[in-house]
Amino acid sequence: MSSSSSAAISNGTIRRTKILFLGMRRSGKTSILQVLFEDLPVKQTFYLEPTMRVAKHFIDTVIPLEIWDCPGNATVDTLGASLADFSTIVFVIDIRDLYQHPVSKLVEFIVAACQINPDINFEVFVHKAERLQEDDKIENFRQIHERVMDRLVDESPEFEQFPLNFHLTSIYDHSLREAFSRVLHKLIDSLPYLEELLNVFCSNTASPKAFLFDTSSKIHVATDISPVDQATHNLCCDYLSMLNSFGPLYRSNSNDPRTSRFSPTPGPTPPPTATTSTPTSDITPAGTPPLTSSTSPVPLSKPHFYPSAATSLSPSRPGTTLTYHLVTPHLALLALLPTTVYEMRRGLVEWNVVWFREGVREIWESALREGSES
Repeated sequence: MSSSSSAAISNGTIRRTKILFLGMRRSGKTSILQVLFEDLPVKQTFYLEPTMRVAKHFIDTVIPLEIWDCPGNATVDTLGASLADFSTIVFVIDIRDLYQHPVSKLVEFIVAACQINPDINFEVFVHKAERLQEDDKIENFRQIHERVMDRLVDESPEFEQFPLNFHLTSIYDHSLREAFSRVLHKLIDSLPYLEELLNVFCSNTASPKAFLFDTSSKIHVATDISPVDQATHNLCCDYLSMLNSFGPLYRSNSNDPRTSRFSPTPGPTPPPTATTSTPTSDITPAGTPPLTSSTSPVPLSKPHFYPSAATSLSPSRPGTTLTYHLVTPHLALLALLPTTVYEMRRGLVEWNVVWFREGVREIWESALREGSES
């Protein structure tokens, strides 16, 4: 979590990073948050009531978040908080809305925010992209982008190089998760360390691509250095959705608070159809510390259940296998592996997973301690 950002505020004992969601009425702000974080079926978004007052959502992922869902008539004066409290502002525009009103409102917030907090991140979700054909979609996206930038330059020549990021999104595909992942990446101080852990894992296991996903929202919080292929990202999201659908079948009925998504204490997470990952190789991969009889990567006093799963993506040889390993109660490693590597050197792969898990857990627990002590 960003310790230098004024957006990290105190909420009880946990400091949360604030994100402000803005947009016109019926632009899709509430449906975005409900689909991402409440797992609301897309078809049920039609029945959501318009947002009449600011709704605050507290989300615990790799960093604690506080997301403000604002009504369409919210202004800088009626917001009820200083823009300096927010680290990111996400403005949602309906892709069919080419009129000046949403553009004017976005420019108003940009100008006001830059006067108070020049370091604030601005993201524009050009939303409901599924409603247009591909050519119309691209044309409307271009027009909205041009109108916003032209209005900013009209306000002041200083805004000519303003870092405003536009994302084409829809709740009917994974473009929304990809866009929010990019928003989240800018807020994670530990992102370079997570990426380096993924790079080491890919190097040691011959993996062409690996992601660290939030298991509930299916947002990837980090990935390795190789470019993100949209088809691979979508495949990982679909596989994670399938595994999550099986999870409740194995959940205990106990009221153990550790199973709560919002509990900072690590606890067992319901597995999909899976087996437990355990190191089975005596070979220590390069770049990892040696394991001795007096050292264990997982403390014996705190046993945890870490489910894993794998599926072959191609019946032919050599093929590719998609693997899943739980890392923390809310984070999972999804990686593509050559099938021959997975089958013949599975022990070495899982040995790397053990040390990857320990690295991520150290980062995750350190962030929790910093948030609690602040």
